[in-house]
Amino acid sequence: MTGDKQNFILVPDPEPKVAPQPPTLLGRLRALLAPTLLAGLLANETDAVADEAPPKRPRLVFAFDATASREPAWATARQVTDALVRALPGELDVALAVHGGSRLHTFTDFSSDARTLRDRAAGITCIPGFTRMLPILSASLKRAGVKVVVYIGDVFEESLGTGRKLADAMAERGIKLIVLHDTSDFTARNHAEIFNDLARRTGGCVLPFDASAPDKLRELLAALAVFAVGGTALLRQKRDEMPGAIVLLTHLENK
Repeated sequence: MTGDKQNFILVPDPEPKVAPQPPTLLGRLRALLAPTLLAGLLANETDAVADEAPPKRPRLVFAFDATASREPAWATARQVTDALVRALPGELDVALAVHGGSRLHTFTDFSSDARTLRDRAAGITCIPGFTRMLPILSASLKRAGVKVVVYIGDVFEESLGTGRKLADAMAERGIKLIVLHDTSDFTARNHAEIFNDLARRTGGCVLPFDASAPDKLRELLAALAVFAVGGTALLRQKRDEMPGAIVLLTHLENK
């Protein structure tokens, strides 16, 4: 990994051994408010979905880590974004979500037009910064009708506890997380289990991402579109005509 990001190994700090202190007024207030704030956060996600009219088609969020060192991978993915909607024309809406510069800076409207999706992807460049996968998951929870979130990234640099809560909320909503894990830099392999944990919680899986094989990525994205529309049942129907369907089914069934 070059320059723009540090890699963290998520090891919890040991609990300090201190003598118990009587609770202060501020401490009591915090204890009372903390559960309420967490519940409010999850409630806001639910309310946002409830306020939106149900979409006519299933939705897929195509999400990407576009920090500076990700330029080669982003260039590959940008070439094949339209495979998501060309696989099943008019049956799936896709939104593009991208983080860079340590923030989620792009979450487009959903569209079933392949040219629109490719044009939006072409206008995005990589920006140095830390990864921000969790805001993408949170924003996806606020969109009605999302069936699958596909995330292309290499490392995880956020709160694992928060990530698990969001993944569990996705599972309750029936949203699958599919991670295309780029391990071209060997340090990214240290984060494989984290991505596996989050994806498994949603009923999704982790797949390898190879920036040097755009044709294979195109096939895989087409299979992911089929999965978003019809689940594993439709994937099995399409496996004889879609090479990517076999790959995806193998990982989903062996997760």
